[in-house]
Amino acid sequence: MNELELQKRKRLKSDFAFYARNCLFIRTKDKGLKPLQLNKAQLFIHQKLEEQKDTTGKVRAIILKGRQQGASTYIEGRFMWRTTHEKGVRAYILTHEDDASQNLFNMAKRYFEHLPKFVKPSTSAANAKELLFNLLDSGYQIGTAGNKSVGRSQTNQYFHGSEVAFWPNASEHAKGILQTVPDADGTEVIYESTANGVGNFFHQQWKAAERGENDFIPVFVPWFWQEEYSKTPPKEFRATVEESELAEQYDITTDQIYWRRTKIADLSADGTDGERSFKQEYPMNAAEAFQLSGESGLIGADNVVKARKSEVNGNGSYIVGVDPSRGGDRFSIIKRQGRKAYDAKSWTGEAVNSLGKAVQKCKKVLDTACPTANKKPDMMFIDAGGGSDLVDRLHELGYDNVKAVAFGSSPLDADKYKNKRGEMWGEMNLWLADENLDVEIPDDDEIQADLCASPYDRDSMDRIVLWKKEKIKKEYGFSPDIGDALALTFAEPVSQGSKLSIPVSSGGWMNA
Repeated sequence: MNELELQKRKRLKSDFAFYARNCLFIRTKDKGLKPLQLNKAQLFIHQKLEEQKDTTGKVRAIILKGRQQGASTYIEGRFMWRTTHEKGVRAYILTHEDDASQNLFNMAKRYFEHLPKFVKPSTSAANAKELLFNLLDSGYQIGTAGNKSVGRSQTNQYFHGSEVAFWPNASEHAKGILQTVPDADGTEVIYESTANGVGNFFHQQWKAAERGENDFIPVFVPWFWQEEYSKTPPKEFRATVEESELAEQYDITTDQIYWRRTKIADLSADGTDGERSFKQEYPMNAAEAFQLSGESGLIGADNVVKARKSEVNGNGSYIVGVDPSRGGDRFSIIKRQGRKAYDAKSWTGEAVNSLGKAVQKCKKVLDTACPTANKKPDMMFIDAGGGSDLVDRLHELGYDNVKAVAFGSSPLDADKYKNKRGEMWGEMNLWLADENLDVEIPDDDEIQADLCASPYDRDSMDRIVLWKKEKIKKEYGFSPDIGDALALTFAEPVSQGSKLSIPVSSGGWMNA
């Protein structure tokens, strides 16, 4: 081996981009097998990961991207590079469904099968889920999220979580998997996913990474970095005002704008909101990805986003909703005056772990003239399920503008709702969805997560039955405590300056 060949061999071990284009082959849609030449998105991801590795000695990254931008292709290639060059290391890949697992493992096998002989280690096993490189004592394994114990039986140096936002039991999987990866130099943990709403594990980890509250770096990849997401428009094509603003803001071409328009049309073919779907699948920025994705509940994300960005003046009765903590949930308080909800606060743990502390939180609000409403609360509604003792104590202290609300009690409109909680959320939804009058809520991801965590069913009488909080917590990974606190402000109409409720009018009480 001459000096030039020796230098190339050394570079293959130290330079992944060089290794990828010389050793890894991918299957393309129109050109069969071809070398993996990193695209703009992949190069950006690579740069961010290498910068972190140089700084901290390890990789901990969370990647938010659009559809088919090559993140998994890059990560599988990176881990093939690692496991075929190092002794005694294991890579583990966990996906959200069986088909995705098979696709990624097929990609890994394709990488291995087409490796040049001088970088291809011998194997002792190659089955549907695992590649073992016997002489290196290294390996590459894949699994599917579902069983909470999956992937916990071995130590891993490299972990790739694919489409994490769609994992069932995401937080449990993450806790288990992270225990298998030592907190040591050279190890790598990479989460990647398209967005799937706010409030879930992936969104929580992304926000924590943005705030610098964990070891992960946030890496966002916009759709317009993909060369293939471009299409030559016809001569008569004219961009709309909105499209022109997007082109200027993000420095994208007319061809990209036209591709965007045609993709939105494709996504609208079945009668769905194509533009909304596009923003979820092909986001321009991280906030757009999270705000416009997720399953539909009683309250839609679009209405919540609009309310987050609105500014209105409060008027009328000043009402406070309180959702006391139960079983480790948050103790949440929010204020509302007419079409303005504001000043949401939550506490957990020692701050509210006794009746006395909970009473003090409420007393402070009840005793203080709110600068926004210019008065003390007209009424405070408290969930009776976790706050009956709290209400009793406040009554003993002389606060007669405090009322307990039983979520399971009979609604005022028994033809439309099965219970009181469903009715309160239904009235809150009508308040948010009013096309004629804007409403304002705090511009906060956590509040949006709570409000959008509103799945429901219908009973045999076609009445709305909101999921119980316990079921929501099990399925979504969190309890919508601030959402319940705001819903409580719609428990019943309240007159200004009065401590007594008034009868229900036929027009509802959204402005009360």
